[in-house]
Amino acid sequence: MARIAGVNIPTNKRVVIALTYIFGIGRTKAEDICRKVGVPESRRVNQLGDDEVMRIREVIDHDYKVEGDLRREVAINIKRLMDLGCYRGLRHRRGLPVRGQRTHTNARTRKGPAKAIAGKKKVTK
Repeated sequence: MARIAGVNIPTNKRVVIALTYIFGIGRTKAEDICRKVGVPESRRVNQLGDDEVMRIREVIDHDYKVEGDLRREVAINIKRLMDLGCYRGLRHRRGLPVRGQRTHTNARTRKGPAKAIAGKKKVTK
């Protein structure tokens, strides 16, 4: 099992797909990395040699911000918004959707499970 940027990437998947298991690397960046290193996209991780894994590791460390550093930067950006007291920061602070989604009916992922309202009766027709 190859370990890149502190993440164990799956060995039986194609290199492009396996690299997306690293936080901060999607399909496009994974394809760019394979192109820079010179690894065919159809190759599987278990077919890679040690030198190819080392080259992939070096390219990621040198050119991309991933995993811990990226998570830290995102958290700092959110904290900055909350400290400023801007609208987006207030939405983060209250645990509500930030990007303009409706909250009357949906948004259960952000708001959590529905809370029952005491004394409210269902309307029957």
